[in-house]
Amino acid sequence: MSLSLFIARRIYGSSAPQDARVSRPAVTIAMIGIAVGLVVMMLSVAIALGFKQEVRDKVIGFGSHIQVANFTRTDVYETRPVVGSDSIRQVIRQASPGVEHIQRFAIKPGMLKTDDNFQGIILKGIAQEYDTTFLANHLVEGRIPHFTDSVASGEVLVSRQVADKMGLHVGDKINTYYIEKNVRARRFTISGIFQTHFTEYDDRFFITDLYTASRLNNWKDRDLVSGMELRISPDASLEQCADEVSSVINRQTDRYGNAYLAQSIEQLYPSIFAWLEVLDTNVVVILVLMLGVAGFTMISGLLILILERTNMIGILKALGAPDLTIRRIFLYFSAFLILKGMFWGNLIGISLCLAQKYGGIVHLDPKTYYVEVVPVLIDVPLLLLLNLFTLLVSVLMLVGPSLLISRIKPVKAIRFE
Repeated sequence: MSLSLFIARRIYGSSAPQDARVSRPAVTIAMIGIAVGLVVMMLSVAIALGFKQEVRDKVIGFGSHIQVANFTRTDVYETRPVVGSDSIRQVIRQASPGVEHIQRFAIKPGMLKTDDNFQGIILKGIAQEYDTTFLANHLVEGRIPHFTDSVASGEVLVSRQVADKMGLHVGDKINTYYIEKNVRARRFTISGIFQTHFTEYDDRFFITDLYTASRLNNWKDRDLVSGMELRISPDASLEQCADEVSSVINRQTDRYGNAYLAQSIEQLYPSIFAWLEVLDTNVVVILVLMLGVAGFTMISGLLILILERTNMIGILKALGAPDLTIRRIFLYFSAFLILKGMFWGNLIGISLCLAQKYGGIVHLDPKTYYVEVVPVLIDVPLLLLLNLFTLLVSVLMLVGPSLLISRIKPVKAIRFE
């Protein structure tokens, strides 16, 4: 064991009142500053990651990772069709190995009307290959029917938000209307109610079979769809897959001369993902502020410790100890305090994250934040990196103040009271 480390451990383990008249409260405050700073940083990162994942999963759950639709479509809710035959789906699969699943859909804007209220809707028809896992995870009442492209089910899924607004329940019959040259009506039975808290979708979308949506659009060709949703594998890059699909499919036209256009979910909803990116900036600001606060409390604690240990510094210099050795004593001592503060910070921070993750203690307004409780995602590698970064930055911030030791003269220091 080196001399610096030995003396640092003795100072750290000393609890005699005469050895800690001023420094003990100061270093305790510094240690608390490290712990509080780490707790705030951990919570900020975990909540930001959880919120981004929650919102992203909901957007992708409704629209998948990539959509292939008509090139002339200018709005997500337009109904300009393209051919979604088996052959074009095979072309898409071969375009990118990251494409895991392809599902067809058709949409039709309309209106829901009850005896005393009405509501604009987007009827979304889905086929038998459609992955309903997302809908099943957010189903609060009823069941999900087996939707197909060959027969009308006469059933529909509605959101809890619309059901509460219109006074609807599972099993109710509802009348919907669609305006073409003439007003067309369809009667559905509510088979299930879902709730995602994602207002943009919950306010608008009704889910039924592809056959019904196609008929309402007057599409005679059974291969015509509003678009195809592509889900990519978990280890695939969204940007890379979108580029690979676009490079192939954007050059294709269907048998009616309609050009295809592939867009990633980030391109379809840029405002949502831009908003999520702002969270990263907020987290960076919080991390910088908390590291600054923790670092400056440690600096103040170190300076007070050096001041109180001036006599000891003078004796060590008189005995021939170089400045570097004495500086290491205080840096080792500071590292012990930082590690202790980090221990308590991790213990409190992880406990709060787990309590929120499994207990849902803090709630949010889902109309504003799209989630009912504060989401938390505990990324272990990122937390380890955060701890390492905190330790390095805190110690490096103390290197400068430790230079004060080299300016202390042994003669004056030994007589220092």
